[in-house]
Amino acid sequence: MAKKFEVSIGDRVAYSVQFLRSTGLAHSPAAHAKGTVTSVKRYGSNFTLAEITWENGADMPERVAVFNLAKVGPNSRFAAC
Repeated sequence: MAKKFEVSIGDRVAYSVQFLRSTGLAHSPAAHAKGTVTSVKRYGSNFTLAEITWENGADMPERVAVFNLAKVGPNSRFAAC
């Protein structure tokens, strides 16, 4: 069983490659947005929202489902490796 993806306050995040591809946003401003997690709220065992402060004034939603995010850095959720 795959480990459940989680984020913590202070993590630098972006939208995951998988989410961007599935929504047709792989070449949009959302693909370049990066931010820092400021809070995490769990709603049951299968759904978590992260509140994010986006960098460079990115006009992105403040709250994002954690399963649509990736930690910034060399990993397959963040970059198509």
